[in-house]
Amino acid sequence: MTVRKFEKPWVGLTVGVSILAGFLVALALPVFAQDGTGSTPANAHKRAYGAGWDCDLGYRVNNDLCDRIVVPENAYATGRSYGTGWDCLRGYKEVGGLSCEAIIVPENAFLRASGYDWQCERGFRQDREACVPITVPDHAYLTEDPSGSGWDCDRGFFADAGGCLLIAVPENGYLSDARYGGAWACERGFKAVDERCDAILVPANAFLDTSSYGSGWRCQRGYEARDNACIEIELPANAHLERSGNSWRCDVSFQLSDGFCVRGR
Repeated sequence: MTVRKFEKPWVGLTVGVSILAGFLVALALPVFAQDGTGSTPANAHKRAYGAGWDCDLGYRVNNDLCDRIVVPENAYATGRSYGTGWDCLRGYKEVGGLSCEAIIVPENAFLRASGYDWQCERGFRQDREACVPITVPDHAYLTEDPSGSGWDCDRGFFADAGGCLLIAVPENGYLSDARYGGAWACERGFKAVDERCDAILVPANAFLDTSSYGSGWRCQRGYEARDNACIEIELPANAHLERSGNSWRCDVSFQLSDGFCVRGR
């Protein structure tokens, strides 16, 4: 029989004791984490709800500590865990993530409600870093649109070469409020021809048509337009008027043949 011989039996025992000692030391030491768990460090406070802690305002978590945030002059700590951790006061703008520089508000301007930009007062428009007066011509008024000229012409006038010229409305016409197209339109019963409004001649058995195209009139139902006149439609047998009432077609199962409606084959 072979007998196993153990040499230096204390070696295994020493290793086991070392592992156990390290485990006990780890239990005795406080545990910290970057998510605000463990013992509360300096410049921190326990959370109102749930476990853990948060750094005080003006401090930011760094491993197991709360490091002080360097807040520049004319700034305040935000308490946010991202970004610089601070914002500039109203009337100041951030420069390179390091400082807050005063916003220079030019004459005839005011600081916007946001506090991070400025706007020209009414009657002035921005020209680079200044506010220059808006020159309003005769027959015009100031607008709230900061772009463009800053003014619009009064009703009845149109902009031309920096001024407002009178719109020449012909007889039997009126000023148009349409955003696009002509500045004037003809009264009902008249149509635009060149720069005037000519009366629409409505033939017998017709009525005025307000469409912006065509002759300005339309035949009554049962009549068709022919050579500026309305001619009565003669319906053949087995036919009916179309929806417009100004033309006709054959009834179902009939087809047109030499002006008549015949039974389809």
